[in-house]
Amino acid sequence: MEKIVATGLINEFQNCTQIQYSGQLHTQSAKGVKWTFYYRLGRIVWVTEGNHPFRRWRRLVAQYCPNIEIEKMQLFSQDFSRDYWDYCLLENLYEKQQIKREQVNLIVENTLAELLFDLAQQANFSSISCERSQKVILEMPMSFTSADTSLKQMRESWKNWSEAGLANFSPNLAPILIRLELLQNQVSSGVYKNFVTLINGKYTLRELALKMKQNVLPVTRSLLPYILKGTIELVEISDLPLPMIEVKNQSINSKAETSNIPLVVCIDDSSQVCQLMERILKPLGMRFIQIQDALQALSILIEHKPDIIFLDLIMPVVNGYEICAQLRRISLFANTPIIILTGSDGLLDRVRAKVVGSIGFMTKPIVTDKVMDVIKKYVPVSAKI
Repeated sequence: MEKIVATGLINEFQNCTQIQYSGQLHTQSAKGVKWTFYYRLGRIVWVTEGNHPFRRWRRLVAQYCPNIEIEKMQLFSQDFSRDYWDYCLLENLYEKQQIKREQVNLIVENTLAELLFDLAQQANFSSISCERSQKVILEMPMSFTSADTSLKQMRESWKNWSEAGLANFSPNLAPILIRLELLQNQVSSGVYKNFVTLINGKYTLRELALKMKQNVLPVTRSLLPYILKGTIELVEISDLPLPMIEVKNQSINSKAETSNIPLVVCIDDSSQVCQLMERILKPLGMRFIQIQDALQALSILIEHKPDIIFLDLIMPVVNGYEICAQLRRISLFANTPIIILTGSDGLLDRVRAKVVGSIGFMTKPIVTDKVMDVIKKYVPVSAKI
């Protein structure tokens, strides 16, 4: 990975815009903090970072989607299985018509603004490594953001933050009172009470600003005199735990019942296709596994023994024909229904698909009725719910 300074990093963003790059841009600070920017045709559609992803997601959803009761959301481990789970949660809320596209745009733009600011602060003090990955994850993003506009806003935000004397303080730090008696002599009883309630080391500066319904800059600037006097200290805090519902160990009987629920596997390098299949099948009570890396398909299939397999025809490294032929050579999958997915509907493709052992052929885009027709036709009656 090439080492670049802040100016070089900005040039990298500008290059991605100019060449209309689609893929991922990975950056990492000398301290090991990582950011991943997801690009589509030269525009940033999402960004992730490893320090406080759930704190940030929760705070921005609370700010821009006040109707969403995060504490009541039922989330399981699979909801956090992707690196960009935070984007997937937004997508799910949008598809359920619980939030609007305008709200999604605001969250995307503010997530990008915050993480660009954090990246700029890191780059101001240490080198940043950078590399591109051509793998496209978000094929049909909900929001597009101009990198040039975001970079301009980042420069302005960093300039204002630095000029306020805050360059050494991250807005992800949490203020905590360490000299209560000194503070009590400096402020009124009302202010002191607010300080004790809010400045407790549990909230980052950004979270504190939201609670106070202000921008993080004036809030932090107002705390600076107390920080310099040693009355308040800024400390690092961990991310909030992900609100996953724990699934207890099942009894032998419940395991047997689960094994009777149809398991559908979709092998497709397109996350869009996999997610669409999951949205069709999960509400019906079916188990579902998506496999985007074809090289891992065989080991996963052997472990889980699905009732039916949807298999993409065109994938990197190995194609659907090769995987299908390989599966038919394994006795475990001799009779497993394998449905080929393809963007074309040529006679030659259909013939070849039959030759390698598939029993069905489905053209893209995926349509709910067609998927259900295939499920009804090929999933054993004894396995149906």
